[in-house]
Amino acid sequence: MLSADDPLPFVPSRVLVAGVSGSGKTTLARRLGRVWGLRHVEIDGLFHGPDWTPRPAFLDDVRAFAAEERWVTEWQYTSKGTDEILPPRAQLAIWLDYPHRVVRRRLIGRTLARGILRRELWNGNREKGPWSLFYRDPEQNILAWQTATLHTWAGRFPDLMERFPHLVIVRLRHPRDAEKWLRAQADASGASMAPPKRRSRER
Repeated sequence: MLSADDPLPFVPSRVLVAGVSGSGKTTLARRLGRVWGLRHVEIDGLFHGPDWTPRPAFLDDVRAFAAEERWVTEWQYTSKGTDEILPPRAQLAIWLDYPHRVVRRRLIGRTLARGILRRELWNGNREKGPWSLFYRDPEQNILAWQTATLHTWAGRFPDLMERFPHLVIVRLRHPRDAEKWLRAQADASGASMAPPKRRSRER
């Protein structure tokens, strides 16, 4: 497992970005797409149909883009079957393993912005208002969901490293590390570090 200071052994063509809700997976995936010229597939947009209904074609769509040569996406919906499709094809996984205070602050800000401004997310869906932060059901309260899944990736990665030994993993422990690491990749590729246009972010 590499850190922010370790050079990559190659320039990857297929990349997964892992992390708890609020860590900034989608933002980093978009920026990596710009740096390496990869197509960013926002996996939330494939999963959520109108009225937050799961799309029946979700896994077929995941298989379709995973078969392509160049892409970057968020490592999500593992319980829905994506682990059987994405990690075998991916070359690099970025793990955003940030402190709880950082991801909590980011998630609160994102949830309030989405709820108050009623931003459209995927397929016409909009996040519920800021009062959703007080729901007790983790499936309805994104903060409760974040708490429940905070250590999921720490528990999963040892097994994932055994299952997918070809997968290079970079563990970034703070947004400062992510910025440092991303700048190194941009410098090596001669790409721009300009951030992409602001859009809805991952759940």
